Amino acid sequence: MKAMDSVFDALAHPTRRRILELLKRGSMSAGELAERFDVSKPTMSGHFAKLKAAGLVQAESKGTTVVYSLNLSALEEVVMGFMGRLGVGAGEEEQ
Repeated sequence: MKAMDSVFDALAHPTRRRILELLKRGSMSAGELAERFDVSKPTMSGHFAKLKAAGLVQAESKGTTVVYSLNLSALEEVVMGFMGRLGVGAGEEEQ
C-alpha cells in the first residue's frame, strides 16, 4: 500500500509526469531535465527526490553529474496492483 501511495503521490504533479515523459526517450542528466522547466534547482531536486523515492526513476552518479532513467517496472507493478484491487481484469466468475 505504501508503494502505491508514493507512486500516485509522485504522479500527482504535472512536472513530475513531464519528467517521466522526457525519460521515456532515454536517460538524461539532472541538468538536461532542469533546462526544460522554469523552476528553481531546489524545486527540481524535490521533484527528482519524490520520483526516486517512489521508485519511478533510477539515479546514477557520473562524476559530478546525476543521470536519471525511467523505471517502468515500478509503475507497472503499482498500476497492476491497483487494477487488481478494483477487479479490473478479473475473470467473470470473480466479479
